[in-house]
Amino acid sequence: MTILTASLPAAAAAAVPVRRLLVPLTTLQKLLIPAGAVLFDGLFWHRGAGLNLALYTLFVLGATLAGLPRHAAVWHSGYFRLLLAGTLLSAGGVVWYGSGAAQLACVASLVMLLGLVNQPHLRLLAFALLTALGGAARALPGLWPYLRLPRTGTGRWARTRFYLRLLVLPLLILGVFHVLFVLANPRYSALVGAVLERLGEWLAAIWPNFSLAHLLFFLLGLTLTAGALVVVPSHFFQDQESRFGEFVRRQRDRVASFRVRRPDFRARSQGALDLRKEYLAALAVFTLVNLLLLVVNVIDVRWIWFGFVPAPGFDLTQFVHEGTYVLIFSILVAMGIVLWFFRRNLNFYLPGLPVLRWGATVWVMQNAVLAVSVGLRNYYYILHTGLAYKRIGVYGFLLLTFFGLLTVLLKIWQRRSAFALVRLNGLAAYGLLVLLALGNWEIWMARYNLNSRFQTLDLGFLLEMPARVLPELAARQPVLDGMRRIIISPPGSYYETTATPAQARAAIRHRLRQWRQQYPRTAHWQSWTYAESAAFSSAVSQ
Repeated sequence: MTILTASLPAAAAAAVPVRRLLVPLTTLQKLLIPAGAVLFDGLFWHRGAGLNLALYTLFVLGATLAGLPRHAAVWHSGYFRLLLAGTLLSAGGVVWYGSGAAQLACVASLVMLLGLVNQPHLRLLAFALLTALGGAARALPGLWPYLRLPRTGTGRWARTRFYLRLLVLPLLILGVFHVLFVLANPRYSALVGAVLERLGEWLAAIWPNFSLAHLLFFLLGLTLTAGALVVVPSHFFQDQESRFGEFVRRQRDRVASFRVRRPDFRARSQGALDLRKEYLAALAVFTLVNLLLLVVNVIDVRWIWFGFVPAPGFDLTQFVHEGTYVLIFSILVAMGIVLWFFRRNLNFYLPGLPVLRWGATVWVMQNAVLAVSVGLRNYYYILHTGLAYKRIGVYGFLLLTFFGLLTVLLKIWQRRSAFALVRLNGLAAYGLLVLLALGNWEIWMARYNLNSRFQTLDLGFLLEMPARVLPELAARQPVLDGMRRIIISPPGSYYETTATPAQARAAIRHRLRQWRQQYPRTAHWQSWTYAESAAFSSAVSQ
């Protein structure tokens, strides 16, 4: 993709202070942008995510790669190759499973890849994401002259544009609160739906073939395609990143002395004294918290590591939820304290550095033991109540926690900077996201939860899962006879509704029958996924 210059020389900019700068488009871009908008509309209008998301991703990816010159610096970036592989893998996960994790990974991978095309030397994935969004925000206003009609009155248009700019922020704030209220208040959402329906009927009466929603959707596709294919350099985050290094550097005392013959020894000694005070404070913190954490870890090891059996009446849910969140927060605070003390010259305080390093290392290792205790709490919850999205998310977070603790050790012993830790942990988080995109988690949860060893089953949770889970529920109906308590209320309901095994089987059959009737009418090739298609074939044969 051709990299466009975002500004003109100062003399040219001064010559045209009022006119909006026109973003120059190549012939290929002039063809691909409207083609992409038409493709977006045909793939996604009234369709769910599936094959369409993968096809649109491949379209943007192919158009971007085709426009890159052979000598472009991005071809030599390892991050670019990583994101390219992640985009293709997650797009395959969308076609295969169609899970929400796969869709998120696909979109995030593509946006971050576009950010690297904009600024090839970026090393923080978060900055690549923000750079892509910033570049698109700068490109879209420059495309307006291609869409608007020729102006006749310059003065009137300038005044109109002033008032439009004045209304942008209030309308943006109004839109944000409108979306929040729609999500939070079902009655307000129903009212908005009724108003839009009346508006659509009124417009249809004026122009039978006109659809405001469809027009807005097409403009959305045009905006997304233009923002992806037109690359206007956005250097802000690259400039911010260039200020950081991989390792902590020693900072000398910032004391200006104009007396060449008489150096300010007092200021230097004062700096050394301050560093010693900081060292003593860090040593006291690591000593005290190590002792405190040792007591907590001994209690956890003796209590939940070996032979833990919940007593009758023990609230396992409260035990897991409160303990897990508090312990995770304590681990994050511990990592933050280590980063604070080892941020500057304390890394070079040779008289006490070995003792301080070992004290911090012991604290990091004890936090790893604490993370194992969190994992065991989560394991006991899964063992006694079943799998859920949050339980899988806790283990994913713990994997990132262990990796983060390892990078903290690198900071302690190799004087790595906070920038290096953010970079490494960002890569780990992206790798975990791609890994989650390749899992068939709903099927695995259904198979695990429909087990005869459980006495309680949240069937409402399983029935609210994607339809590809229904054949698994139908095949494991005999397990329901051994359940003492079956919950059929949907997730998030204010009232809990239970059912007998016979009523649970009837609910499964009813849901499966509905899907058999609905799928042939609503299934389209745009939203096709292999897992859902295979599940429907299995459901028909049952």
